[in-house]
Amino acid sequence: TFEKLLIANRGEIACRVIKTCKKMGIKTVAIHSDVDANAVHVKMADESVCVGPAPTSKSYLNMDAIMEVIRKTRAQAVSLNVSICCSFLSSLSLQASEGVTFIGPDTHAIQAMGDKIESKLLAKNAKVNTIPGFDGVVKDADEAVRIAREIGYPVMIKASAGGGGKGMRIAWDDEETREGFRFSSQEAASSFGDDRLLIEKFIDNPRHIEIQVLADKHGNALWLNERECSIQRRNQKVVEEAPSTFLDPETRRAMGEQAVALAKAVKYSSAGTVEFLVDSSKNFYFLEMNTRLQVEHPVTECITGLDLVQEMIRVAKGYPLRHRQADIPIKGWAVECRVYAEDPYKSFGLPSIGRLSQYQEPLHVPNVRVDSGIQQGSDISIYYDPMISKLITYGSNRAEALKRMEDALDNYVIRGVAHNISLLREVIVHPRFVQGDISTKFLPEVYPDGFKGHKLTDLERRELLATAASLYVAEQLRSQRFLGTPRIPIAKSKRSSWELSVRLGDGIYPVAVSKNGSSFSVEVDGMKLNVTSEWNLASPLLSVTIDGTQRTVQRISRNASGETSIQFLGTVYKLQILTKVAAELSKYMPEKAAEDTSSILRSPMPGTVVAVSVKPGDTVSEGQEICVIEAMKMQNSMIAAKTGKV
Repeated sequence: TFEKLLIANRGEIACRVIKTCKKMGIKTVAIHSDVDANAVHVKMADESVCVGPAPTSKSYLNMDAIMEVIRKTRAQAVSLNVSICCSFLSSLSLQASEGVTFIGPDTHAIQAMGDKIESKLLAKNAKVNTIPGFDGVVKDADEAVRIAREIGYPVMIKASAGGGGKGMRIAWDDEETREGFRFSSQEAASSFGDDRLLIEKFIDNPRHIEIQVLADKHGNALWLNERECSIQRRNQKVVEEAPSTFLDPETRRAMGEQAVALAKAVKYSSAGTVEFLVDSSKNFYFLEMNTRLQVEHPVTECITGLDLVQEMIRVAKGYPLRHRQADIPIKGWAVECRVYAEDPYKSFGLPSIGRLSQYQEPLHVPNVRVDSGIQQGSDISIYYDPMISKLITYGSNRAEALKRMEDALDNYVIRGVAHNISLLREVIVHPRFVQGDISTKFLPEVYPDGFKGHKLTDLERRELLATAASLYVAEQLRSQRFLGTPRIPIAKSKRSSWELSVRLGDGIYPVAVSKNGSSFSVEVDGMKLNVTSEWNLASPLLSVTIDGTQRTVQRISRNASGETSIQFLGTVYKLQILTKVAAELSKYMPEKAAEDTSSILRSPMPGTVVAVSVKPGDTVSEGQEICVIEAMKMQNSMIAAKTGKV
């Protein structure tokens, strides 16, 4: 193998590469920006070098600095999984004479497949099914409108050098085409240094299914089955699984053979992914080829037993593939959830920033894998992708893998930033998802008014109220004692019953609690529930059994006025628990008037103001653009909520 490998990346994927390198006995060099000096990938690597300030263009994409690090550390190989510039690949070609190997495909394959226009033409020549559209570069917004009309609405405007949902817009009319052209070209220039766009027919309500390929430098190529990636928001994947519930063996083989034909057509040598859109009749169309290790690669590793990073390193060193197509199994089922620092209640996930004040991965749950690049105390900043981790569960069948994912999400502790665990949990237990009835429109169809969290049934509401009341009483009993003895020696004998008033949402519920050993008998809505737990109030996770049903809950916060937040079935609920006397007196407390924000434009997320469309004194109408905010490489138009003067 190689003696030393430089990883020109950050986060979970850099950590993933380092793990395999350690297993293979290869020393690693990490690069980092100044804000990432204490990042996990930096601590895991044998050596680390700072390559610049926080913005990716000045650090992780700073080609000159990275080339200097390669020379300085005498790394024999370079692993890249970022937006790769052709100039860097040219530099790597120059370095080849000095014995530096690129872990990935050859330059010509990256250039051909990284350019969506060229890749589509190559796919056509390789007899791969393609989406109808315009195969050239769109010059301006007027030409975009003309082409869109010729193809027929709806159309997809996408960056030629793009990926990860950046630089992509769906347009249903001329106005949306003009706006989509503007934002897509700006995002493409910002993320990839290339503002070229193409336009193709938007296939409404498809599935997004991709084929993992693996090829060597000796003309051998394999397809490693498919990944179902249809659960998306803003063209970015959220939940992935392997295999797909939709494909039959014939369609799987046809897609795999076309993917391999394309890989061979560009003399591809490494791991790569060929993405397809699949309609309801199982017709499939080439979307793009990703010439890198995909975020969702772990589900393929789970069902095939292969270490894709190890295979990439072997191929780069010149070894032929160790396996034949007949050796590639589909063993069991794997599901991956992308855990993001995002607020799922805003457009299914707007970025959140902050410091992870508490962080605990659910690795005690069997058959759970977590690929992350953060730890307790890490910062989620505006400069990089808001991904916290990739949470993967494996089972002998789909039902087992989904049940493990449910348990893993309930046992995942993340404090300090908003996160999307509530959305992920709702998706994997939704009847449509469980039945496999999904498409790329799943989220907007299931939640047409946006995601609102889990809707409690009457039984679940009673379980939550009983759990919250039991927690309150357990806290009261603990506060009476210090180091095992009563705080006040002359205190009266212990109470055994409590009458409480619990506010949940718009409802106020009388709750009666009586203690019976380590369990509580709780009366809610005239029904008695038995609540049992170890009541370890110092633990972020509480395993509670309610009438024989086990639930894992988390108490997120509490204060002296009885307000508490509890994560139950993935969603955080706000409650107020008061004694009966305090509840009667609370009506005399004045309520704070809500702030009138209708005349204020407040950004829903942190980011950079990249354009201001108005000036003081301008009159604006409702829906008019005021400014553009860029956050995590995505551009968002901020509009006026009402007519008024700036």
